[in-house]
Amino acid sequence: MSMNIAIDGPAGAGKSTIAKRLAKELGFIYVDTGAMYRAIAYYLLKNEISATEEEIKAACPDIDVKIAYENGEQQVLLNGENVNGVIRTQEVSAMASVTSSYPVVREKLLELQRSLAANADVIMDGRDIGTCVLPGAQVKIFLTASSATRAKRRYDELVEKGETCDLAEIEREIVARDERDMNRETAPLMQADDAVFVDSSYMDIEKVVETLLDIYREKTGK
Repeated sequence: MSMNIAIDGPAGAGKSTIAKRLAKELGFIYVDTGAMYRAIAYYLLKNEISATEEEIKAACPDIDVKIAYENGEQQVLLNGENVNGVIRTQEVSAMASVTSSYPVVREKLLELQRSLAANADVIMDGRDIGTCVLPGAQVKIFLTASSATRAKRRYDELVEKGETCDLAEIEREIVARDERDMNRETAPLMQADDAVFVDSSYMDIEKVVETLLDIYREKTGK
């Protein structure tokens, strides 16, 4: 039986960074579900399709998202094209926040996500992994941080890429996204009843990884 770790939490909490490190430590496959949603959002933006449920439903049959692994790193393929390098912009993230709430988008990716988890030891991060995607995961974490901390992390990431951005605007967008994610009708962002709450506001990466490893060992006895 495969071992699954679900890491949920709001945007900018460091889920992907921590999950990748944890996967390397444990020898698991890392599955970045957010990247899958961003791939669909990128397709919609690239093809100038508006974020209405009707238009997205019509577009979905033309969208093919697959996951491949190269040197242990997840590669997201959109209609055969590797889009890892173009799906991390603010524009794509904002579109993904809106479109991921539509059932037709979630259903398109759910089968792929569950199939990956059923056939391998995986760490999967997102907004609703422990509550909806993998409710049977043996280890569940709800990883969060203050909006100010998350905004600063995102700001530093964008500046490092050479992008011009405004810290206050990034925090406003994060707060707005939290509001959308927590109040959407389909699979809202929430902590699973059996998830362990971890606030990383005052932790560095090493400390968070260490904390999650301790939780894994406690839950599994390994």
